[in-house]
Amino acid sequence: MALIVQKYGGSSVANPERIKNVAARVTKYRSQGDQIVVVVSAMSGVTDNLIKLAKEIMPVPSEREMDMLLATGEQTTIALTAIALHALGVDAISLTGAQAGIVTDGVHTKAKIQNITPKQIHALLNAGHVVIVAGFQGQTAEGQITTLGRGGSDLTAIALAAALHADLCQIYTDVDGVYTADPRIVTDARKLKEISYDEMLELASLGAKVMQSRSVEFAKKFGVVFEVRSSLNDNPGTIVKEETESMEEVVIRGVSLDKNQAKVTLVAVPDQPGVASRVFKALADAVINVDMIVQNVSHGSGSPATDLSFTVDKPELVKASRVIETLKKDIGYREAISDEKIAKLSIVGVGMRSHSGVAAKMFETLATEGINIEMISTSEIKISVVIELAKGEQAMKAVHKAFLGP
Repeated sequence: MALIVQKYGGSSVANPERIKNVAARVTKYRSQGDQIVVVVSAMSGVTDNLIKLAKEIMPVPSEREMDMLLATGEQTTIALTAIALHALGVDAISLTGAQAGIVTDGVHTKAKIQNITPKQIHALLNAGHVVIVAGFQGQTAEGQITTLGRGGSDLTAIALAAALHADLCQIYTDVDGVYTADPRIVTDARKLKEISYDEMLELASLGAKVMQSRSVEFAKKFGVVFEVRSSLNDNPGTIVKEETESMEEVVIRGVSLDKNQAKVTLVAVPDQPGVASRVFKALADAVINVDMIVQNVSHGSGSPATDLSFTVDKPELVKASRVIETLKKDIGYREAISDEKIAKLSIVGVGMRSHSGVAAKMFETLATEGINIEMISTSEIKISVVIELAKGEQAMKAVHKAFLGP
């Protein structure tokens, strides 16, 4: 008998028919004698609709109340999934994140899991129940409902698998596994049999929508091997695990395109020690994640100045712009320019550590396509560039063909 954690995303529970399909799949595992914990997301589109409703009432709603509102999406799904299992004669019980023992910090809309006490889950499993847990949510030690940020149901599943010492963790989605690129954009993208935590982490943080990056970090930290697979068929998926020597033979594992980025440029910032520190400390205090940073130092006559550019997630742009505006008098920059029409294109692979010329090949490919590079960021196993949004898909196809094409 195995203890299995299964996570089903919004598209997998998008309507009553798909929820019934999930129940049938869970029943199949349950009939083999396995103990099953099911983590579900809100039904596809529900979270977006709830956000829209809130913003129709107030453009920037209270984050505490947004957590209260958005948590209802997953609570709807857990109850419907339990009902679908009851209809098949399976004992099942639904739990909110708080009832499942998930304790978080107090950062609303982006909470981090601090502890999980799975005592109640174990008791319910031992009593013969399938336990269905609401993903994406938890509760502070003081009893405040919190949410874990977009894709937080992945994190819930991985964290529960670690806390329960599960034998298997399966992340079910609407794709067969992890591909070398988004198959909806790159038609000849190939499914990977396996991928390392580091490669998956980079792809997740760089815009690949298969997994949420914090969940991969958690899996790596606690050694949770998991499989990404489709809820719509029985095809084997992609195993995410520790890096092996054979993985280094492949130079590039995948290409990702993130269209959810925005760039902010502070023009004519005084070129003085401590200025950048004040800018990024203010953004950090506002819990805004900054990704790529470029500073161009001016060597002309007059007072030394620099242009400072950085990228944030597009939904954070309004908040970031407000923070920057409060610094204008203190810092004395000339103006702040925002640009939402950008995309971040990235290539990832642990094989980059032992192969040279990767960056040159990527830049040459983009130049041949007539695509200008605005910003560049690199690490041991990835290269990212900011390009014009309108040319993002063209660039992704060209780079995929150059490195991974036939």
